[in-house]
Amino acid sequence: MPAATDKVAVAGELHAPRAGVASLDNAIGHQNMQQLIQLRWFAVVGQVATILVVHYGFGIRLPLNHMLQVLTCLALFNMVSLLRLRIHRRVTNGELFVALLVDVATLTAQLYLSGGATNPFVFLYLLQVILGAVLLKAWSIWTIVVVTALCFAGLALFSRPLPLPLDHDRGLWSPYVQGMLVCFALNAALLVVFITRISRNLRVRDARLADMRQRASEEEHIVRMGLLASGAAHELGTPLATLAVILGDWRRLPHFSSDPELLQEVAEMEVQIQRCKSIVSGILLSAGETRGESSEETTVRTFLDDLVEEWRTTRPVEEFDYENLFGQDLPMVSDSAIKQMVCNVLDNALEASPHWLRLEATHDADALTITVTDAGPGFIPAILAEFGKPYQSSKGRPGGGLGLFLVVNVARTLGGRVAVRNRPEGGAVVTITLPLAAIVLEEDEDHDDAATALANHAVPPAASP
Repeated sequence: MPAATDKVAVAGELHAPRAGVASLDNAIGHQNMQQLIQLRWFAVVGQVATILVVHYGFGIRLPLNHMLQVLTCLALFNMVSLLRLRIHRRVTNGELFVALLVDVATLTAQLYLSGGATNPFVFLYLLQVILGAVLLKAWSIWTIVVVTALCFAGLALFSRPLPLPLDHDRGLWSPYVQGMLVCFALNAALLVVFITRISRNLRVRDARLADMRQRASEEEHIVRMGLLASGAAHELGTPLATLAVILGDWRRLPHFSSDPELLQEVAEMEVQIQRCKSIVSGILLSAGETRGESSEETTVRTFLDDLVEEWRTTRPVEEFDYENLFGQDLPMVSDSAIKQMVCNVLDNALEASPHWLRLEATHDADALTITVTDAGPGFIPAILAEFGKPYQSSKGRPGGGLGLFLVVNVARTLGGRVAVRNRPEGGAVVTITLPLAAIVLEEDEDHDDAATALANHAVPPAASP
């Protein structure tokens, strides 16, 4: 393991959006409609230039007034589409289908006025078909194919041919061959540019869908673990209570009370039994049982101070630096999920660095930032690369890697994030950022409602990464 690395892993972005599949489709549809609008502006400019070059440059007379009227209508439709896109971001398959039909109708009108099927630019129909194949659903694609084929046939039947000489033998000097070359280059360039952009939009959607599926799988995993933990907590309650009674009886026996060393060991066992009972109570509390008995209103500074004091008295840490720089104190509910999350990070750091730890709490804008620093070996590159995934551990034991996995998911549920990195001088830094809106009580907020909102996400206090 190298002593230092510049790599930083972050999971659970602050206020991360939780859009569903429909929202993703809407976003991609919005982007695809933007591409069509841009393509339509290119078409307007390109048609104006082509019409002027053919009419004045080649001396081929075209009905300029009618063709410019068609272009004006196309430009107006594009402006309306752009305005609608800014007001309503949701774009359906039907809207994309109608937009392509308008493009086909406009192209057909221009071709009808400029030679029909004999116009070299008739092959621009292929551009509409290919765009439809990329953007639309199956029925819409085949409708575009049928419509363009009927338009081509109609042009061949009813339009007047262009007065172009049949001089194909002149090669590139032939106006018709030149028109076909320009049409081919235009088709190829537009397809490369816009199909590339549309494909990128689709890849982004697929990547986000994969991320959503992964997140759903992880959250389902947490639910199963929570059910198992809750069941185990119920089962452990009785034996822990029995052990507490037995230790209390032992303390009163003459054999133990007369031996200070044995009495100290009994006291230590009682402390550990009490700690186990607190852990079990925390699991049940976070599962929604006996919540009202333990939730209490406190402040952010007091909550952190009590958390650190309790953790320090029950762990064998040699040197622990704690600095609470939160500043203005704010009311909050003492929440077991946040407590277990921070304790999990501290336990992991203690296992890696039993000689020295540091915890710093700061108030950054509208967020609480908790930074835990250790002097251990740091995270190996594989852990950083897969940060936030379950069972990513270098310890090689069953259940390893669940600690940070659960920490990340609790932070993400509260709208926060967790970042880890290695220090250049050795050791690791874990930074937890939680939005104050998710943990702080408003002055007029009901205590029980706040407790319910905050304490629905437990972190079982087992399994370190």
